[in-house]
Amino acid sequence: MLKLVRIFFWVVVVLAALMQLWQEYQTLQWRQSLNVALYPINVDGTPVVDAYITSLRPQDFEVIAQFFSREARKYQLPLSRPISLYLGPEIHDVPPAPPAVNGHLLDIILWSLKFRWFGWGHQPEVGKPIDIKLYLLYHDPGKHRHLLHSTALHKGRIGRVNLFAENSQHATNAVIIGHELLHTLSASDKYDLSTSLPLFPQGYAEPYAQPLYPQSMAEVMAGKVPQTTQKARMAKSLGEVVIGRPTAREIGWLK
Repeated sequence: MLKLVRIFFWVVVVLAALMQLWQEYQTLQWRQSLNVALYPINVDGTPVVDAYITSLRPQDFEVIAQFFSREARKYQLPLSRPISLYLGPEIHDVPPAPPAVNGHLLDIILWSLKFRWFGWGHQPEVGKPIDIKLYLLYHDPGKHRHLLHSTALHKGRIGRVNLFAENSQHATNAVIIGHELLHTLSASDKYDLSTSLPLFPQGYAEPYAQPLYPQSMAEVMAGKVPQTTQKARMAKSLGEVVIGRPTAREIGWLK
């Protein structure tokens, strides 16, 4: 009897894994627009961040949807609006932080499970079926000069996005949100983890430009505009960001 229970358990696990793989495959077929829920969180618990979150409106994130529509046209995707974003209510719990970059594999697996469990328990209604959940962790700019890297998982399609609660950061926040959103769709980083410089050629928006430097645009999964072989500046807005061919291939826009 115990043996049968064990067999049944592993059959359920395998079927669940296969179902998730099938769902991920279907998502990247791009037969319909994907709905993204955005949940703001006041990480510092300060009045500054409270006021900022209260001021947020759905139209503040429309530039991200427009970016995806613009880039999709380049790849002749049969969807005029592949991504739709919906601003959800504020969440008052903070999702678990990922382990250190050099953390053990077991720590990463446990964190992934905890994060996905958090996502299951924190998904208020946004008026549409949710395909992707992004938790926007807003920080008080008076308390932080730099923020930790954001993180997103394609399994579970959830992201933990560190942002500044400041109007002047709207445009750069949009770049970061777009980057993490693409991670949930299986896009990989295209910058050197040790230097943060874009990798050539996959991290360049214009890898065949002559002269090669300075570049005028950034590949979204690199996030920076190369100026020389050893220097790159942050993209100021999604207006100077593109989805390059390697990224388009990873998310199913190119075969």
